Amino acid sequence: MKKAIYPGTFDPITRGHIDIIQRSLKVFDQLIIAVAKNEKKKPLFTVDERVHMIKEICREEPRVIVEPFDGLLVNYVKKKGIELVIRGMRAISDFEYEMQIALTNRKMDENFETLFFMPSIDYIYLNASVVRELAALGADLKTFVTSHVEKRLREKYPLN
Repeated sequence: MKKAIYPGTFDPITRGHIDIIQRSLKVFDQLIIAVAKNEKKKPLFTVDERVHMIKEICREEPRVIVEPFDGLLVNYVKKKGIELVIRGMRAISDFEYEMQIALTNRKMDENFETLFFMPSIDYIYLNASVVRELAALGADLKTFVTSHVEKRLREKYPLN
């Protein structure tokens, strides 16, 4: 069985993330979505809220497992016995950061591999920070997130 881990903060999960999940499932039999606690980023949603939103979105896909993790990704990956990590690569601006992280992880564990997926052109510009900012300003979010996630964002940013 081919397995991979798709780690991230997912604060919140966007249609771009969903696109990467769908692309990953074309290649892998099982995908663990590892939701990083990462309090340094000061997430809008708690890790439990993020896990719940992703589980709701992936509820009809039995090959997807969603769980939180804390600490070094390389340690989490070793614990799971899966040495392949999926990362989304939107634009050239992502390249330097993602390459740095991938090579650092490989330096810590020579078996660690990172596979980059490019999202659909429809989501190449999209990230969770932009979605949070749009939500705070009351923008229509339908093209960026699912209705379930939009509802959760509206709870965090009630319209005036």
